[in-house]
Amino acid sequence: MSTRQCAHCQGKMKRGTAPFHIDRKGYHLVLDEIPAWVCSQCGEVYFGEAEVDSIQSVIRVVDQQVEKLAVSA
Repeated sequence: MSTRQCAHCQGKMKRGTAPFHIDRKGYHLVLDEIPAWVCSQCGEVYFGEAEVDSIQSVIRVVDQQVEKLAVSA
């Protein structure tokens, strides 16, 4: 298994999953299990580039749908 060092506490980072949540434009988005590097010492989470790109895509789609709801209200 691949490991990395935590930039926060220098602990060992291991592949796992972590939740992502954001409060934005009148909604709360929660994604429960996103692949991530997680520090086994302090719990710091780092998402990879592919995961960040996917999260941003989801946010864009939800933003568009929320705007449609606001227009129809």
